[in-house]
Amino acid sequence: MGILKILVVVIFGVVLHGIGSSGEGLLVFDYYKETCPFVEDIVRRQVEIVVLRDPRMAASLLRLHFHDCFVLGCDASVLLDNTAEMVSEKQATPNLNSLRGFSVIDKIKYILEEACPYTVSCSDILTIAARDAVVLRGGPEWAVSLGRKDSLKASFDGANKYIPSPNSSLETLIANFQQQGLNIQDLVALSGSHTIGKARCLSFRQRVYEMNGGEEEEDRYKRYNTYKRTLRSICPITGQDQRVAPLDFRTPARFDNHYFLNILEGKGLLGSDDVLITQDYEGEIRTQVRSYASDQTLFFDSFVKSIVKMGNINVLTSHEGEVRRNCRFINH
Repeated sequence: MGILKILVVVIFGVVLHGIGSSGEGLLVFDYYKETCPFVEDIVRRQVEIVVLRDPRMAASLLRLHFHDCFVLGCDASVLLDNTAEMVSEKQATPNLNSLRGFSVIDKIKYILEEACPYTVSCSDILTIAARDAVVLRGGPEWAVSLGRKDSLKASFDGANKYIPSPNSSLETLIANFQQQGLNIQDLVALSGSHTIGKARCLSFRQRVYEMNGGEEEEDRYKRYNTYKRTLRSICPITGQDQRVAPLDFRTPARFDNHYFLNILEGKGLLGSDDVLITQDYEGEIRTQVRSYASDQTLFFDSFVKSIVKMGNINVLTSHEGEVRRNCRFINH
């Protein structure tokens, strides 16, 4: 592409830059305009069908995108199955018996292969599906830049190392996000994803039964012991690891700003939700949380900026990857 053409494209805002593993690539809003013009309509329709049947799937598809981007970048490595030469990211601790939505992506890919063979990448499907999941639960709409290619490998070790734990300290969360080029503002905005979906007992048991914060923390739990008692009735101190509770008890199936109201009251489900307030000794995060709690439009605008930024982490473009024919396996 000539310099003049690049300048024209950038001026009209159709290109976003993504740093690929071997250099800089271009992602374009209308990447499939000629080759698969109905790609976004097809993805939206399938996400609509599955979310109507199972509202929780919206959060699962959003989480799938997040867990993909935090390991090697947004390259659909999370979708790869085990082979003799490679251990799947699906087997990593944060993903095993936890990540959902793989069959939804398979179905979308199957339909797209019928409509536009060898054209739409699995990583672009994940990115579009995450956006549609948010919109269909009442969240903001945004344009998705496209043109990602799919990775030729997975990273089991990377999935264990880079995906934040539900019991992470604030310091660890900040470091996790910084490794991906995301700042504290992105961390808080993207934590707002926990306005939809559910978490397993295994993920919030430590938050419900452990006290590490001294007298102030004890007082905090006494004030909200009804919430704690409810969680303990769902999640006993041993066993029932797979039982689930809503991440946002106020409006569990709606993408809104109630997550931030919850954590201000000490009613975030996960330890990693709670620490945004309890370990924010400078008060910077608390200010941001209060702003989102009182202004949903501000949260939506910030969330869109941050998820677009996340969707451009280490993308593979041009000849750096491939368009998989089956999202579970590299092409042979």
